[in-house]
Amino acid sequence: MRRKEREITDHEAIQSFLRQQQILRIAFCDDDEIYIVPVNYGFIADDDSYVFYFHGAKAGRKYELSQSKPTVGFEIDGCYHFIANEKPCDCTASFQSVIGTGKIELIDDIENKIIGLNAIMNQTADQSEWDYDTKMLHAVAVYKLTVQKISYKANII
Repeated sequence: MRRKEREITDHEAIQSFLRQQQILRIAFCDDDEIYIVPVNYGFIADDDSYVFYFHGAKAGRKYELSQSKPTVGFEIDGCYHFIANEKPCDCTASFQSVIGTGKIELIDDIENKIIGLNAIMNQTADQSEWDYDTKMLHAVAVYKLTVQKISYKANII
C-alpha cells in the first residue's frame, strides 16, 4: 500500500466496516477480460481470517468462472464524502475500502449452505436464523470466498 498512514490493520475496525456495507464486488479473470460482478454478501470472521458468502443461480458467467477460475479479487467501499477546495488538485475525499484476493468454492451440502445464507441474511436483514424451503436450498448456488489477502484503507476526515 502506497499510503501506509491510511492502512488500518485492526481486525475489529475491519469487521465493523464490513458489517456496515452491503455490496461486495468480485473480479474474475476470464482469459483476456476482467469480469466484475457486485453481489450482496455476508461474512464470518475470527481474529485474522475472513470468509464471505454470496448466492446466485446455478448457471451463467459467475457460476462458470467460479468453477473454472476460482481465484478472484474483491473490493468493498463506503463512507465516501467529497471534500472540495478552491484549487482542484487540493480536493480530497473521506472514504473507507477493503480489497483483497481469495478463492471461491461452491457449497454443495445443505448444512453449510444454511450457514452461508444465514450470514448473508444477517448482513442484509440483521437476523441470523431463518427457515429455508428445501427445494430452494437445492436450487440456489451458495458461494464461499475464503480470503487469502485483505487490506483496509481509510481516509477519515
